[in-house]
Amino acid sequence: MGRVVLWKFSQPWGGVVAHQRFRKYKTNDYYPDQKLGMELAMAVRAGNHVFLRGQTAMAFDGSIVGVGDPIAQAEHAMHCVKILLEEAGAKLEHICKIHIYVTDRAFREPVYQVVGKWLKGVFPCSTGLIVSGLARPELLMEIDVDAVIPEATGAAAMRTTADRRRQRAPSGGRTPRRSRQKRE
Repeated sequence: MGRVVLWKFSQPWGGVVAHQRFRKYKTNDYYPDQKLGMELAMAVRAGNHVFLRGQTAMAFDGSIVGVGDPIAQAEHAMHCVKILLEEAGAKLEHICKIHIYVTDRAFREPVYQVVGKWLKGVFPCSTGLIVSGLARPELLMEIDVDAVIPEATGAAAMRTTADRRRQRAPSGGRTPRRSRQKRE
């Protein structure tokens, strides 16, 4: 497992945003036939935002899982998503936005079914793309994830519509009643 590195950046308002980088790696280790020369992280936490590297059939050790099987690749990718989010202090239910890439239109339905099973009840925003290829030819799908960890005070801001209506009730705290009786 990669070392966690903490970077701090001063903000114009005087605050500091800390960036934690999880599972740092060098692209040349994962793609030895491609001399990309980049140093990246599989997850970055910036404040309460978590950004993940696109997850595929590639295991954390660089091996490929489920060659030729988009369902197995999607299961593996979502398992890695869960692990990375948890390492960064987030959960699957904190996911806000996903991008799903498939290399064949025929893979869309089975891959979405797997992702849907993992994200049941989460309701993230989603973009789906059919692409001509991914970083390695064995990869059939990739999912890119952004999550936001709720703040303790953030729960009050996420009131239901009914709560907001009650807050706008006339002064005195009472909501006018509608009468079912006929007026004379």
